[in-house]
Amino acid sequence: MDRATIKALVKEVVQNTIQASNKQVPIAVSNRHVHLSPEHVERLFGRGYELKRQKDLSQPNQFAAKETVTLIGPKGRIQKVRVLGPARGQTQVEISLFDGFTLGVTPPIRQSGDLAGSESITIMGPRGQITLAEGLICASRHIHMHPDDGERFDVKDGDMVDIKVEGPRSVTYTNVLIRISPKYRLEMHIDLDEANAANIINGQLGEITAIKCAPDREGGCGCGCKGNG
Repeated sequence: MDRATIKALVKEVVQNTIQASNKQVPIAVSNRHVHLSPEHVERLFGRGYELKRQKDLSQPNQFAAKETVTLIGPKGRIQKVRVLGPARGQTQVEISLFDGFTLGVTPPIRQSGDLAGSESITIMGPRGQITLAEGLICASRHIHMHPDDGERFDVKDGDMVDIKVEGPRSVTYTNVLIRISPKYRLEMHIDLDEANAANIINGQLGEITAIKCAPDREGGCGCGCKGNG
């Protein structure tokens, strides 16, 4: 093999390595948590109460609050569930499917904010208790991206991708939603069940291997791409 051929092969390997690294996404493991509306903050913690920042989260302006609540279901309860801040427009509770067994509920797997027809749950705080007719979900896996990241990965808001994670329990997560906003920082979110099954820890890297369609609830294309996935 002559020198020119060797040089070309080395260049190709280096370029492929760079391209692969450019497709890597850090992973964050999300434990059960609660987002509260301002009204429900007051009902659970007292009139005029404001959430106290305990530590900043990776997403800009988001934080884990010092406050915790108890989730109460038909068959059990889970104590010391962390509240995340700041308060938002609608109360949302995110748990894993295993947590659902503990509580005796079946949370639908939904994207954040898609709460119509979701599960009911009771939330107890130190100063009060509320029962949501809907608002309990198991959050679908997704990737937060800044617009600059979307351009670099050549994806747009609402796209679905596959993510491969190497390791002793190598796994490929399919139908991972891309969410793009100037308010976001690059990070994939999975729940504790998904992380434990694949032995994944916070900060581990996954690689985008495909951009594709995901089925909607009726089994059709969920993104309207006309079959390009």
